[in-house]
Amino acid sequence: MASALTTSAPSRSATARASSVLPAAVGPTRARTGPGRGPGGGQGGLGGLLDGGTPDAELVALLRQDAGSYTWVAAAVGSNSAAGAQLATGEPVMAIGGFNGSDPAPTLEQFQQFVAEGRIHYFLGGGRMGGGSMGGSDAARQISAWVQQNFTASSVGGATVYDLTDTSAAGAGPVV
Repeated sequence: MASALTTSAPSRSATARASSVLPAAVGPTRARTGPGRGPGGGQGGLGGLLDGGTPDAELVALLRQDAGSYTWVAAAVGSNSAAGAQLATGEPVMAIGGFNGSDPAPTLEQFQQFVAEGRIHYFLGGGRMGGGSMGGSDAARQISAWVQQNFTASSVGGATVYDLTDTSAAGAGPVV
């Protein structure tokens, strides 16, 4: 028995309405600024789990400097922490441990090799950034601890940043 279901193409006005709504729904967050709020409505810095906030303009400018010289302009624990920086800069940011930092990738040894090869410029950690505070994997905690022990922290746009190319930091020489 054949079905009596008929379909028709959506009207031009329905298509136009959908296309005008869709970019707002899936595109970048609209800027909401005010006292104590950064672009996108964030509190500055970068977000944690399910709060991939928009980084401060100062951090975005820092990450964009010499971006073409690196495979990743930065690394952060968890994809939500990395996402805001990657979307704001348009440059690759390594998400240590995957979505919430719980996957054992990369290992500490792999991360150290990437740093020794000069492939990662900065590590974004501390505060709301994660840096192991999200209950990430042992590998993420090891990486965060190694970075904190071997590189100097600085605050840029409300985020804690470690320059992984600064070989003058104690013990930060090439690790192979």
